[in-house]
Amino acid sequence: MKVQRFTRRALAGITLFLTATIVVAEGSGITRTVINKADVSVPGREAVVVRIEISPDGRAGRHTHPGDEISYVQEGQFELLLDGQPPRVYKAGESVVIPAGTVHDAHNVGDTPARLIGVYVVEKGKPLASPASKP
Repeated sequence: MKVQRFTRRALAGITLFLTATIVVAEGSGITRTVINKADVSVPGREAVVVRIEISPDGRAGRHTHPGDEISYVQEGQFELLLDGQPPRVYKAGESVVIPAGTVHDAHNVGDTPARLIGVYVVEKGKPLASPASKP
């Protein structure tokens, strides 16, 4: 009995760990690793904290989020392409806020990986990112 309880607890712990570190890959060369999820004060929304890495010449692909994205560039640089706006390069130490539903793409224009921390305040139960059609 004690072994079965230990096994169940161990499996529950492993499942929780894997859920908290789900990797979401979008386009070629981008990886999002979920660090934490938590409810926020807005009903039906949650905050998702993510470690993002874009490999050199990697692209996220055109996509949207079901909530606001707030990202801080830790290392490297990337070009952000927001529909209807000119491209802009963000470098280490800079941050960007992308409103919910805005179609955008990110492209690493440097020769080293771009590493960001992203916080998404999104609708619960929806995918973190959804592909967007080409213009």
